[in-house]
Amino acid sequence: MSSVSSANLIDLLRAKGLKCSFAESLTGGMIACGIVDVPGASDVFEGSIVSYSDNFKMNVLGVPSEVISTKTAVSHECAVAMAQGALRLSGADIAVSVTGYAGPGDGPDGTPCGTVYIGVADKNGSEAFKMLFNGSRDEIRRQTRDYAIGLVYDRVSGL
Repeated sequence: MSSVSSANLIDLLRAKGLKCSFAESLTGGMIACGIVDVPGASDVFEGSIVSYSDNFKMNVLGVPSEVISTKTAVSHECAVAMAQGALRLSGADIAVSVTGYAGPGDGPDGTPCGTVYIGVADKNGSEAFKMLFNGSRDEIRRQTRDYAIGLVYDRVSGL
């Protein structure tokens, strides 16, 4: 995964004439903040939906209730559905979602702290990646943000 800045991502999206959006859970808007800190972000950034609760994930992003009840909100399936929902709602060319446990403790089902799923959706389909980040709550959230930005960059490079 590329380690890139938000400015690098914006430059690439602008060069390709593409727009992005996000659906953020554990990062709570950190990704969007990193993007809009860059002048000219409005050329390529449609928006970010902070979907922290399960109800919001289902009612706004369209994550099926069966996914939440059988797989949980911290799952491959949820990350994919969140990315697909952000893509549909925003009309962007690519959408990335993040959902996971930043801690300080493990998830209620025993899923380890630092478990994060990052979903991506674009015209070529949808997929999700499971990551296990280490560190404090803030460090896990920053690592998630950085990975998500790198994922968009790598995916857009291939479009």
